[in-house]
Amino acid sequence: QVHLVESGGGLVQAGGSLRLSCVASGLTFRTYTMAWVQQAPAKGREVIAYISWSGSTTAYADSVKGRFTISRDNAKNTVYLQMSRLKPEAAAVYYCAAGRALSHSPNDFNYWGQGTQVTVSS
Repeated sequence: QVHLVESGGGLVQAGGSLRLSCVASGLTFRTYTMAWVQQAPAKGREVIAYISWSGSTTAYADSVKGRFTISRDNAKNTVYLQMSRLKPEAAAVYYCAAGRALSHSPNDFNYWGQGTQVTVSS
């Protein structure tokens, strides 16, 4: 059974930084594209960053480009999201997801974690 477990969420001041982690089990992690997906209150899920199985390809939503960095450690079955210069509108639940495609569509990701809450105070 596949498990994706996020951690690192919490309360941070606007302008601050936070690093999210997601540990995967039950799948051949090094063969999957991994993504971070943001769901703000009353909004749909948005893929804000993804990284290819090798780590050689990354992509970001315009809203986070230049401030967020996705990375992975295949030896640890872990994907990270370093978030910097956080804005109040970044307050959301953040999910990690695994799939086969390099895609900005949440529908292309097959496995999901339970999410971790990020709150940004202004």
